[in-house]
Amino acid sequence: MGVSLADPARASSGPRGNVGANIRLEAAKEGAVILLRRELGDVLREQRQAQGRTLREVSAAASVSLGYLSEVERGEKEASSELLASICGALHLPLSEVLGHVSERVAETEALTAPVSLPVASAPLVSASAA
Repeated sequence: MGVSLADPARASSGPRGNVGANIRLEAAKEGAVILLRRELGDVLREQRQAQGRTLREVSAAASVSLGYLSEVERGEKEASSELLASICGALHLPLSEVLGHVSERVAETEALTAPVSLPVASAPLVSASAA
């Protein structure tokens, strides 16, 4: 079986390119479930890395253990609203911005899994004289 959105080994986008989007596309084709904790973790990791900060720096600023923050970033732990607020504060990001990025990622994946409407072929018109 291929990669699913619930696969803990899946990569995220970031300095290596848009790897996360490609994996989400593959998973969407397989009908995988979207897990918010994984999408949230990917966004937090991407934001931290974009700032050039380490897990250690952010965990200290957020008053969260390094191991727990790592698990949140990997989508293995579900962050409480208080913990999420603390992490966002440590990253100097509004919670709404982080959730906006998560929402965009979920919408992209949903769009990939939306059913495609095919045009319906209409029956040829038969004139009264041909009948």
